[in-house]
Amino acid sequence: MPIHPDRNVRRMGRSLLKPLQFVVIMLFVLVAGVMWGTWLSLGRTVNQYDATTFLADGKHMIDNLATIMAVLMIASLVTALALVVLLFRAHSMTAGWFSLLGLLLMTAVLIITLAVEVPIDDLIRTWTEQTLPPDWQEIRARWAAFHTLRTFVSLGAVAAAVGAALTQTTYKN
Repeated sequence: MPIHPDRNVRRMGRSLLKPLQFVVIMLFVLVAGVMWGTWLSLGRTVNQYDATTFLADGKHMIDNLATIMAVLMIASLVTALALVVLLFRAHSMTAGWFSLLGLLLMTAVLIITLAVEVPIDDLIRTWTEQTLPPDWQEIRARWAAFHTLRTFVSLGAVAAAVGAALTQTTYKN
């Protein structure tokens, strides 16, 4: 009996689910790990730094993380979107909803990053001790507050991705 082409596509999609879930979880963990590590080691005390330390640490972090985080965040969103589509096509509804939640949370992380953190980072790149604006401490505090927010939102995205993997089922059709 010939197999319907649509069934072949669905079978192929189902065979990609577990590897794709693994990739999504790993990418989400890498993004959240950088955020968590930064929050744990810097974000909780950055508001106590003097101007010299703040500028030195800030510029090093920006230089070290900007490019790799852009790649990781985009890759995590693209793969998460593909996973959401495949899960819903495979009728794995609970996992699909968890994955959609993870995608939305990671999208929120990207929005916070682009709307708040990157503009502040762009300012910091141009500052020297002599050119610090009078409100630099308020700007620093804003960066720290939004970094805390995106850190915990990214951890929520990881939890949703893991929840999707733990609840993923498929139905033959």
